[in-house]
Amino acid sequence: MKIVSWNVNGIRSAYKKGFADWLVKCGADIVCIQESKAQKEQFPKELAEIKGYNFYCVCAKKKGYSGVAVWSKIKPEAVYYGIENEIFDEEGRVLRLDFKDFVLFNVYFPNGGASPERLKYKLNFYDYFLEYLKKIKNKDALICGDYNTAHFPIDLARPKENENNSGFMPIERQRLDALVGAGFADAFRHFNKDGGNYTWWDYKTGARARNVGWRIDYFFVSQNALKRIKSAAIEKDVFGSDHCPVSVEIK
Repeated sequence: MKIVSWNVNGIRSAYKKGFADWLVKCGADIVCIQESKAQKEQFPKELAEIKGYNFYCVCAKKKGYSGVAVWSKIKPEAVYYGIENEIFDEEGRVLRLDFKDFVLFNVYFPNGGASPERLKYKLNFYDYFLEYLKKIKNKDALICGDYNTAHFPIDLARPKENENNSGFMPIERQRLDALVGAGFADAFRHFNKDGGNYTWWDYKTGARARNVGWRIDYFFVSQNALKRIKSAAIEKDVFGSDHCPVSVEIK
């Protein structure tokens, strides 16, 4: 089974760039997107009705902001729209899908760069979400999405210059340390220890052409689930957003 995660930076924009064709051709059993920036009724009809897929989405109260969605060939046994917290759920950041033998979270973690208040919101989100995960500690779990944090210096092109910038601040990276401490592993790093592997590049500076990027999109998986992961990849040749997709194959 192949699962793909992609921050599309606006589903309506991605749709105009060929997202529907990509989804059908990518060969994934489950496709998760973040930052849809659309209410459910604003999703192009073709995307909401792709043959062979079950479609789910959760949207922010604020229009044109945040939002996540999932297309799955396998119908989940249960779907949860949020993490039981009104403050976080009003921004439409989490979809949880429970399948027969694993749980999948599609998460768009907050960006903390706009203000000290948003940084605090981001850190609180991490803390609450980690507590929420403890409710399913006995299940095989996969957490995919845009984490908005590069974990280690190897995960961004210019770590020294960004030590004091949101996305690579020690206090943010400690939240990923806590996730690892709770028993979750970075699937990509399980297979690939090399530098130069990024998932986001700044549009304004043309950073993608120079591969001056950040790896902030992940699959973190529980230890039981990690044993089932056959491969993990960054699909850097897929365009249409300032992020590229990441994927895992699970048996």
